Amino acid sequence: MSIRRKLFLSMAALIIGMGIMFSLIIKVVVVDILDVVLKVDRSQEMKELSNIFAYYYETHHHSWNGIEHIHLDTAIIKRHEQVGVVLLSLEGEQLYATGDIPASWMIGLGISTKVQADGKTVAFLHYYDREIGTMVKVRRGITSSVTTLSLLSAAILVLLSLFVAFWLSKRLTVPLEMLITAIDRLGKGEFGVQAPVITKDEYGKVAQTFNEMSKQLQQAEEVRRRLVADVAHELRTPLTILRGKLDWFQQQRRPIDPERLLPLQDELIRLTRLVEDLHQLSLAEAGKLPLERKPTNMESLLQQLIERVTPSAEEKNICIHLTCSTNHATICVDPHRITQVFLNLLVNAIRYTPENGTVNVVIDEEPTLLQISVSDTGIGIAPEHLPFLFERFYRTDEARTRNRGGTGLGLTIAKEFVLAHGGTIDVDSTPGQGTTFRIKLPR
Repeated sequence: MSIRRKLFLSMAALIIGMGIMFSLIIKVVVVDILDVVLKVDRSQEMKELSNIFAYYYETHHHSWNGIEHIHLDTAIIKRHEQVGVVLLSLEGEQLYATGDIPASWMIGLGISTKVQADGKTVAFLHYYDREIGTMVKVRRGITSSVTTLSLLSAAILVLLSLFVAFWLSKRLTVPLEMLITAIDRLGKGEFGVQAPVITKDEYGKVAQTFNEMSKQLQQAEEVRRRLVADVAHELRTPLTILRGKLDWFQQQRRPIDPERLLPLQDELIRLTRLVEDLHQLSLAEAGKLPLERKPTNMESLLQQLIERVTPSAEEKNICIHLTCSTNHATICVDPHRITQVFLNLLVNAIRYTPENGTVNVVIDEEPTLLQISVSDTGIGIAPEHLPFLFERFYRTDEARTRNRGGTGLGLTIAKEFVLAHGGTIDVDSTPGQGTTFRIKLPR
């Protein structure tokens, strides 16, 4: 059973139950009020009449023979207008009747009591007069009218409430049905499908959350496809070179000189480096990258890295400056991972800085962070490339060779290593003026 039907049936049962209870309560209350307001006291007359008939029964040897010939006290009869009395046996047979009113009226509209002799009920006495008849008619008329009106109003209320319940159940479940349709489409592989957000309540929030999840799944799927395509493309080039060289060596059918194997070794090294980079990247993205943290002086570490890249910088007459504005440059990090991060940034800075340029490394202190920036005076990066700079295999210049540009994983790995340390990395760049990478690491 659908939620819509369950919701409607539950509301319908509640509404109908409340309508019936409403009608019953009104009827009971009205009857009680009428019994109090329209009550007529004839207890004295009923007692006197009952004693008369009981005395007759006892004095006639417990028999009603001849009862129809007795004459009631005129004082009792004359107290009220149109007085009538009816006596019925235990079997319902009429034993005595007086008055101008039909016996059926007196029984139906009058008041009754038991006639007892020797502690036993021997007959039923019905008493009627004009006032009692009027009151009974009024009470019955009001009761009937109130009952009819209450049932009619309850029926109208129930019908209106059922209509509202049907409309409300439909309104509440329509967003859910739309969301289910979108979920089914997403389950069939239609990533990026969006559910319409037609309300601002919890249903709208669920739809918005679903839409965000769908977009993330679409982005993840695009990244996965692009990653597979990029990895295949990156592997194809060295494998093609290796296969071509080996085929050529086989066709030569003569011993291979060791120096001819050097290009093959270079390609194997490239493949090994690519596989290792992908492995490290997968560990970092999964949050399973092992970190051997220990207190590390970042000024000393960066000075060592600068000395390693100085030969490459001197070939282009590039000056590298290290500035440390704090005496507390020691933080707890994994030196090996952080070395990979800053070595990549320094190599890139030297690679894309023209001759006679400058590379500046600055260490600044913040209350809970240590900020390290690497700036160059190189060619810069166009604004449209900045949002994608840390994606796998992304290159700002598609035309450059992989020998010059690497595998395109360096900045991606650097970002993941920094995130693994709980830090952040961002970049600012102006084409023709240079690029600045800023890394913030927590103390």
